[in-house]
Amino acid sequence: MSGNGPSIPTGQRSQTRRTHTRAIRPRTRARLTTLTIALAVAGVLAGNIPAAQAAPRPTHGGQPQCHGEGVDTTARIRYRSDIAIKAPLSAIFTLQTDVERWPAWQSPVLTVSRLDPGPLRKGSRFRWTTPAPPTPTTPATSMNITSTVRQVQRDTCILWSGPAIGEGVRIDQGVHLWTFTKVKGGVRVHTEETWTGAQAEADVPGATKILGEGLEAWLRALKVTAEARTGDQPYAP
Repeated sequence: MSGNGPSIPTGQRSQTRRTHTRAIRPRTRARLTTLTIALAVAGVLAGNIPAAQAAPRPTHGGQPQCHGEGVDTTARIRYRSDIAIKAPLSAIFTLQTDVERWPAWQSPVLTVSRLDPGPLRKGSRFRWTTPAPPTPTTPATSMNITSTVRQVQRDTCILWSGPAIGEGVRIDQGVHLWTFTKVKGGVRVHTEETWTGAQAEADVPGATKILGEGLEAWLRALKVTAEARTGDQPYAP
């Protein structure tokens, strides 16, 4: 999540890397489908990915970052997007970083548990689960995602990463960045995520599409929840 400037940018066309993909066997494709649907988190609530996505505000070398760290720029699977939220910055940041309460406003998140005490900080770890539907070759399962906070700055940004594992499916490493910035009339939230791993990379366009659907749904859920808690009354951002 992020953003900055006097207004929310209208967007720029998402850029995808041209890749040569080999034929995918049915078993591999089925497992990939399970994997991407599961890790999209809120993908089941999403519609089509918009053709244009808002351009993130560069923070270092043209890339959004949190304390000098960002997503994996070499990853073949990557998606980014932005949204404007009419709610106080502190409320939005708290909602997003109170990870143990994600299930209350994101129905595809089944469980979340902190693996260490205290406030969320660099090095904090949390484990969360999301369902994966059955396929012709794999049973219904849950994806277990163990995330480690790599960087966090109050009301500004958070970056976490980690693997996601289910029965017969795996993403070796997901890296997820959120940045938050006050803008005229609210807050600009930017998010982007990368995936690496042989199973996900067997179908880069398919994995990217499902990842995008999940992130778009996550942004919408964050917006709806934050604005509902704020109400219709004006506030001083």
